[in-house]
Amino acid sequence: MPPINDHLKTSMERTGKDYREVHEWIDADPAKKAERHEITKIYEYGKMMEERHGKEALEEYIRHIHDDIKAKFNHIQHDIEKAVTDTLSYFGVK
Repeated sequence: MPPINDHLKTSMERTGKDYREVHEWIDADPAKKAERHEITKIYEYGKMMEERHGKEALEEYIRHIHDDIKAKFNHIQHDIEKAVTDTLSYFGVK
């Protein structure tokens, strides 16, 4: 998943603000990081973000989760493609 600094940069490019408080809340505490990425809590956490930091912060929270999901699945896809290539090569198929 992208590091916090990448999230800060993309928020800045999109909005002119880095939304550091949002991204750090999601990622900075290793003990709570998985819970704060839990998609079943998007409504609950999104509402909290909007109340604390405004509607644009809610959008950045959702975008953060989106970007992390995309990065995770891209990584999985890369691993699968490599495994298939390695397997085909093993059996002499190139």
